[in-house]
Amino acid sequence: MVVIIGFIVIIGGSLAGFYMAGGHLMLLIHWAEVVTIMGMLFGCAIVMAPAAIIKEIVTGTLNTLKGAPYNKNDYEDLFKMMYELFQLGRRNGMIALEEHVMNPEASSLFKKYDKFHANDRAVDFFCDGLRPLVDGRLKPEQIGPLMDAGVKHIEHEKHAPVHVMHLVADSMPAFGIVAAVMGIINTMQYLNDTEKVGSMIAAALSGTFLGIFISYGVVNPLAVNVHFYNEGETTYMKVIKSSVVAFALGLPPLVACEIGRREIEHRFQPSAGDLETMLKTAK
Repeated sequence: MVVIIGFIVIIGGSLAGFYMAGGHLMLLIHWAEVVTIMGMLFGCAIVMAPAAIIKEIVTGTLNTLKGAPYNKNDYEDLFKMMYELFQLGRRNGMIALEEHVMNPEASSLFKKYDKFHANDRAVDFFCDGLRPLVDGRLKPEQIGPLMDAGVKHIEHEKHAPVHVMHLVADSMPAFGIVAAVMGIINTMQYLNDTEKVGSMIAAALSGTFLGIFISYGVVNPLAVNVHFYNEGETTYMKVIKSSVVAFALGLPPLVACEIGRREIEHRFQPSAGDLETMLKTAK
């Protein structure tokens, strides 16, 4: 919703200023220029990125309409789930975690926390961190580097669509100039018709306007918002990583969750006291 309000302000402010200066709004819309600019925009994205990245761009753009990917309640559920699982492992040994981390789809514990259980990426990341510890393939101190590598991979994956969006945005002003030059070339054949030349030059310049406007008023702001959304998703994984690593090193479940809590940005972060109360009173 905030993204929509922002676009209303950007577009509304631009058109209002143009109209107040005596301009006619329809002078900014010339379909030949729109087709040229948008064709170059989508063509550029297709050449730059694999189909999977383009799909991520579309998904990321739609995600910006949702706000942050996780809220305070989502983190509370995550901590309750981890605390319960860590307590189980601390009381009954790591072997007690096998039925949950080896077959997470059927885990009765995970099913209690719907948002986490439905998040396949988070479930896989969490279980992949604990699985080598449960089956004894790795020592506790080796879990940290393993999960750090997983977080770096996720960060790299989330950066790719944002990077492509910035590159496309950087190209748009130049595409606007290309569209304008094409319009001027077309105008040259009508130099004897003064009235028609004026309207055709205006149409050509609208291409430059459209290229710059799409770059700095649409694609670049969206890319930044997608970046922040992706950062929220990565933070969730970092909370899991920090808590699992702390538990693997032998820290008590409450302390392990406290270490994970410190990865959360302030607006969603429960206080240390709230976290302790929440976990100790959870059923």
